[in-house]
Amino acid sequence: MEPVTTRIPGGPALRPLRPEDEPAVSRLLTDCDDYFVAATGSTALPADVQSLYYSLPDGADFTRKHLLVLEHEDRPVGLVDAVEGHPDPATCSVGLFLVGPHARGTGLALRAARYLLQEAAARGTRRVTATCPEGWTPGIAFLRRLDFDVRPTEPEPPATVGNRLRRPQERHLCTAVRILTEQDADGADAAPDRVEGGTP
Repeated sequence: MEPVTTRIPGGPALRPLRPEDEPAVSRLLTDCDDYFVAATGSTALPADVQSLYYSLPDGADFTRKHLLVLEHEDRPVGLVDAVEGHPDPATCSVGLFLVGPHARGTGLALRAARYLLQEAAARGTRRVTATCPEGWTPGIAFLRRLDFDVRPTEPEPPATVGNRLRRPQERHLCTAVRILTEQDADGADAAPDRVEGGTP
């Protein structure tokens, strides 16, 4: 994906992360401590924003890494970290798709995710991978809502998580895979956007 700056109809604005976003994004990460505790066993740290820029698995092309902000009512409500062409040219690996608590259940994240899947399919991506803590019910429901195949935790987890190196404490993560089709490129998914129960 090339840098995206767009306002999704009925959804958030979607744009590249900028250096001046760091304080607001740091607050967003802190607001999402429930997710980070589920994923890593610890809360977010101030340095986590900086580490987003450099977190990349071996063999991935840094120029194809994308950090995007979901913005609603002039503030960041979500963050996406993805790498195109990893681990193979037809795959996009999502390292993080984070939504703040105040934006969960509003449909904003679903609209953004559907838009990004459509863009990826139109650019020739045929497979999208993501990970989610096995006990993070909202994330699992969100992935399934987007037609990802959510697979159970592997007994011996690989060295990478999505598009970055796995931390030692990240051992209970499900892998999710979505195969993209021509229908995705056409934006054929017309399912309702609003969801209940805290799902993004």
